[in-house]
Amino acid sequence: MALSVIGVGYGRTGTMSLKLALEELGYGPCHHMEDVFNNPTQVPAWRAAIAGEPVDWDQVYDGYSATTDWPGAGFSKELADHFPDAKIILTARNVDSWWESYSSTIMEYLVELPEEGLPPHIDAMARSVIDMLSNKLFKSGIDDEQAAKAAYQDHVNHMTTAYADGRVLSFDVKDGWATLCEFLGKPVPDGEFPRANNSEEFWVNFGPDREA
Repeated sequence: MALSVIGVGYGRTGTMSLKLALEELGYGPCHHMEDVFNNPTQVPAWRAAIAGEPVDWDQVYDGYSATTDWPGAGFSKELADHFPDAKIILTARNVDSWWESYSSTIMEYLVELPEEGLPPHIDAMARSVIDMLSNKLFKSGIDDEQAAKAAYQDHVNHMTTAYADGRVLSFDVKDGWATLCEFLGKPVPDGEFPRANNSEEFWVNFGPDREA
C-alpha cells in the first residue's frame, strides 16, 4: 500500500486532528508519532532514518495509506519524492502560536526526559527525535526559539512553493472539512471536524503517567 496523503506539518499544528480526519475520510490507518510510541517494532527503522541511514520507505509505511506529524514530517522531501502520486497537506499556524504550543509540550517533554523509567522503545525514540530536531530540522538545540521559528518558517515556505500546483494544500484545521474534502475530492462528512491533542491531552497521551 503506497501512501496517498503525506502530512508535512510540524508537530503541534493540528496533526492529530488531521490524522483522525483522514481516517474518517477513508485514508486509514494514518501514521502519527503516537503509532511509533505504541508499536516498538517501528522504532529501529525511524532511528535509522534519523541517523541518516538508508531505509525502505515502503516497508516503513507498510499497511498505512497516510501519514502526519513527526517523525514523518521530518522527512517531507524524502517522502514526497518517494511517493510522487501522494497529495501533500501542510498543517500550519502562526509561527508564534506554534512555538508557544511546541515549547509547552513536545519541547518540555524532551528537555525533561528522565534518565530512566521510560519503556525502552519510547526512551530510544524520544532521544532520536531530539537528534532529528537538533541536527536535521532546527540545526540547533531543541529549545532554541529563534532557530526553531526560522526552521518552521523555512519549512512552510519550502513546502508551499517546491511542488506542482494542486499537489499541496496549506491547511489550518480550524477551517474544518470543506477545504480538506475539496482538495481530496471527498464528500463532506456529517459530523464535526475532529479536534484532538490539545496541550492538556498531549500530557495525558505522552506524559510520564501514560501506559507503556
